[in-house]
This record gives sequence, structure tokens and C-alpha cells, in this order.
Amino acid sequence: MMKKTRGTFLLFLAALVWGMAFVAQSSAADRIGAFTFNAARSFLAAVFLLIVIGVRNFISIPSEKSEKKEIPGSSLIGGILCGILLFLAVNLQQFGITAYPENTAASGRAGFLTATYVVMVALFVWITGKKLRPAVLIATAGCVVGVYLLCLSDGFSGFYLGDALVLAGAAGFAGYILIIDYFSKLDSLKISCIQFFVCGTLSLIAMFILEKPNAHMLLAAWLPILYTGILSSGVGYTLQIIGQKYTEPAVASIVMSLESVFAALAGWVILNEHLSGNELIGCGLVFISVILVQIPDFIKPETEKQEDYSGKQRDIPTNK
Repeated sequence: MMKKTRGTFLLFLAALVWGMAFVAQSSAADRIGAFTFNAARSFLAAVFLLIVIGVRNFISIPSEKSEKKEIPGSSLIGGILCGILLFLAVNLQQFGITAYPENTAASGRAGFLTATYVVMVALFVWITGKKLRPAVLIATAGCVVGVYLLCLSDGFSGFYLGDALVLAGAAGFAGYILIIDYFSKLDSLKISCIQFFVCGTLSLIAMFILEKPNAHMLLAAWLPILYTGILSSGVGYTLQIIGQKYTEPAVASIVMSLESVFAALAGWVILNEHLSGNELIGCGLVFISVILVQIPDFIKPETEKQEDYSGKQRDIPTNK
């Protein structure tokens, strides 16, 4: 019970950090290419995590305990796979936003379409024959409606290349969530560090092929790179990996969809953007969906048999 609560709280913090990063990413988009930006932030995150791992080892803080012995090289494999999916997801999303025509609500459309990874994860869990609790299904629907009201209160007309790219990016994020779940028992810091080296390397190669980076561009975007590199990437994605150790993939995707709410609130507070009645209702629906999906864990009897999302019967002690 306490582990699930801790996992949800860590995912909540990750969503908060990512939502606040919306301002930084929007600012960087006008100054630097997508591959250049993602290469810089990824390498900064990797170096930051290397320092954290070094400090952890120096002062002998144990890493998270695994339920089973780690197979040699498994963290490397997990980090590489996560890095590849992260590279695809973040760059497809950024190019999708760039591809929208002028006078298009690019951020709103991208925000809504990215949040569809909530549905993609739930569908994958269902297709693979794993049980989804009714609360998860209801919360998924509520989350999608809430994000729609939040991001597209003025409607959704037409279909652009940007929509297709952002949807492809959302599929990448869905795959990323599922891969993290598969490797959730391994060392979170190691996997996170490896994934950013992989994402940064792939972005660097694409940068030299497709973009013309220079030092002036990097200096112009130093503050967004610093925030997204250390907080959004280094801290945020590590919180996600740790949080998913104790949370079902479908539930994790719902909690992390709070990113859209925090992004809207950050725009309201920092950029003085106005929130309409529909947008406020959307924020409320997403919050309610996140709370709804947690309720069953607080009302279970002391010990019960339940089929978890892996499809296995297990005894669940609660109130521990």
C-alpha cells in the first residue's frame, strides 16, 4: 500500500516537473533546432546522473532492492531500449509542433494528441489479455475528455502533418512506459543515465546530418537547456522510472497525464495566460481521474486475493 502511494507521488512530481518545462521548451523552439536541443538536454541529464551515481557510490547509499537477481547487462539493454524510444518520442513531438501551419493551436493540439498515450497504454494492456480494473477504464475516459477540454476547448478541425507526427510521438511515449515497466526491477539511476546517453547520441548524429548547430544557438537557449536537462530529464524521467516500480502502466500513464494540467497552470501563472471555463473543467476532470484510479487501493480489506495487471493471483496485504 505504502509503496503504491510512494510510486504515485513520484509520478505526480514527474508530471509537475514536465508541466513546468512547457515554458522552457516553447522558449527554446524559437532559438534552436529540435535535434540540437534534445542532444544538449540529454547529455546534460546523463552527466548529471553520472554525478548522482558517483556520489551515491562514494557515500555508500544502496540502490533500490530488486526482487530478483539482476542479469548481467540487463540495465544496459534496458537503458538502450528506453533511449531509442525516448529519442523517437521527444523528436517526433517537437517536429510535429514545428510542422503545424500558422494560426493553428499547435500547443493545444499537440498537448491533446500526446495525452492519447493514456489510451494506447490501456489498449495494449487489454489486448495482451491483462485485466484492467473498472476504475482504470473510467479514469482513462475521464482523463481523455479532460485533456480535450483543457487543450482543445475551441474545437478540433482538420488533420495536419503535425498531428500525425505528434501521434507517432505519443505512440513512442506509450512504448517507453511499457518498456520501463518491463525493466522496473533494475537500478533506476543506471537505466536513466544510459537512456540519456543513447538519446543524446542519436540526437547528435541527426543534428549533424539535418541541422546546422553553432555555439551561439546553444548560448541563446542555455536556460531552457539547463532546466530541461537537469530537472525535466535528469530528475523527471528518473522519478518516472522509480515510480513505475510500484505502479501499473495504465495507472502510471493517467497520473503522468497531469503534465497537461501543470503546463496549463504554469502558462497561467508564469505567462499570464487565461484559462476558460472549459479549460478549468478539463483540469478538474484530469485531477478527478487521477484520484479515482487510486481509490480501490484505499478501500480494500486487510488481505485479499486479487488479480493484478500481470494476470497473476496474489495475496495483497494492506495498511502496511
